[in-house]
Amino acid sequence: MATITLCVAFILVASIHDSDCDLRFASYYGDHMVLQKSPERAVLWGYGPEGALVTLYLSGPIKQKTSPVTVKKGMWRVTLDPVEAGGPYNVTAAVHNSTATLTDVLFGDIWLCGGQSNMWFQTSQIFNASEELNLAAKFPHVRTFMASLKMSETELTDLIEVELPWSVPPANLTEFSAVCWLFGRYLYKTLQYPIGLVESCWGGTPVEVWSSTRALQQCGLEQTNTGPKDNSVLWNAMIHPLLNMTIKGAIWYQGEANAIYHQEKYSCSFPAMIDDWRMAFHQGSGGQTAHDFPFGFVQLSTNEKGSTSDAFPNIRWHQTADYGFAPNARMQKTFMAVALDLPDAASPLGTIHPRDKQDVAYRLTLGARAVAYNEKDVSFLGPFPDTILVTQIYVNLTYDQKVSVTPSKDTFEICCSETRNPCGPKSRWVPAPIMQQGPTSVQLSNLCALSEVAALRYAWRDWPCEFKACPIYSSSRILPAPPFIINRYPAKGNQELQEDNVMKNVPFLFL
Repeated sequence: MATITLCVAFILVASIHDSDCDLRFASYYGDHMVLQKSPERAVLWGYGPEGALVTLYLSGPIKQKTSPVTVKKGMWRVTLDPVEAGGPYNVTAAVHNSTATLTDVLFGDIWLCGGQSNMWFQTSQIFNASEELNLAAKFPHVRTFMASLKMSETELTDLIEVELPWSVPPANLTEFSAVCWLFGRYLYKTLQYPIGLVESCWGGTPVEVWSSTRALQQCGLEQTNTGPKDNSVLWNAMIHPLLNMTIKGAIWYQGEANAIYHQEKYSCSFPAMIDDWRMAFHQGSGGQTAHDFPFGFVQLSTNEKGSTSDAFPNIRWHQTADYGFAPNARMQKTFMAVALDLPDAASPLGTIHPRDKQDVAYRLTLGARAVAYNEKDVSFLGPFPDTILVTQIYVNLTYDQKVSVTPSKDTFEICCSETRNPCGPKSRWVPAPIMQQGPTSVQLSNLCALSEVAALRYAWRDWPCEFKACPIYSSSRILPAPPFIINRYPAKGNQELQEDNVMKNVPFLFL
């Protein structure tokens, strides 16, 4: 009787429903799943009779038998020896009188896909959806899983509910994240071994709900009580339960909600969330998930054509910790897909939800190949200025790579100011038309007095250009230049901030 009481108490704490003390795996383990391959070690856990000894058996291309582990507080946990990519395997947990088995298990790389509605955006809703879905059966080794949309005021041990169990495509793919699926499919074409995709996202949510209290405190963000947007409620219910899982990395598409919620804090809250996820997954997996696992993200696309609001430009900048590019000194081992050149005025789900997720996923894949898999000679960064040379007549930008340039009258803007202060949205910004171009440079017309040139910005609008028609791309025209704002004068009053700004900013040279 005591054992039953203990089991029920544990189940209530973990928010597990319709359960008993029978031997079983945790919610996000199932048939057809992918476990993390070597050199990392996969972690498996579940529930069982208190005090029972659980042994795990791996059968397939190779065999393993683990040492018995004791069920404590209703839960058991095993870490496998490293397993090379491949399969299929059966994974069996056994106690003296019962077993639980996972079938058709593959070993490969697991990527977690998080964020808000543009990550949730389903494969059935994208451009050429029928063609993409018809192709899916050709990629049976790219497996998908989706957590249900649930909230919790406390950190949970297991998921409350599973929305889509581990599936072999095309099963359940119409409802699965398009960016996540396409990223995995493109990655598989390069890696040629299994990819597991775990979707855990919720539309309309700010970064604060996906962040632990630890991370929020680093940025001076206090606990709120605003219903579905309570701080940490999705971290508690949809991320924390996954910490025991060994993963390769994560991709993220979020930020739209923070354009109107704690916008000014995002340059702190987003990097702080990444750091905290890394620490928590590393600890939760017993050190198997890398402490600096690769983290890719999508820089915001577009929302309102003709908008004069700085909200989206500010969030795009803050997504990079105000560097303008990633990886950078604050956000190491990250990679970014620029998406501001992929607007979709006719999207049936609203302009904030562009249907071209193929280019988004492809750009993320380039970043993953370079940052996560250390592929040499894979270009994944769009052009960014190295130096800015200012004369009375023109401003010359030299980029860090060869560029492809098309004419523009107003995508570049110069701030004309008589004060030695950083320029902001209310400053006097004048268009700087492109006059000439070189292999790695552009020359802009300067309509300010030489002494008044205080800042330069590029694509600093919600909707800066039409589809794949921004002025500056890599020489291949695959990678758009990210937006930037570069001030000649650093912020005053904080020496540390001044030094930080000087370190980040591109130098202005005057002739």
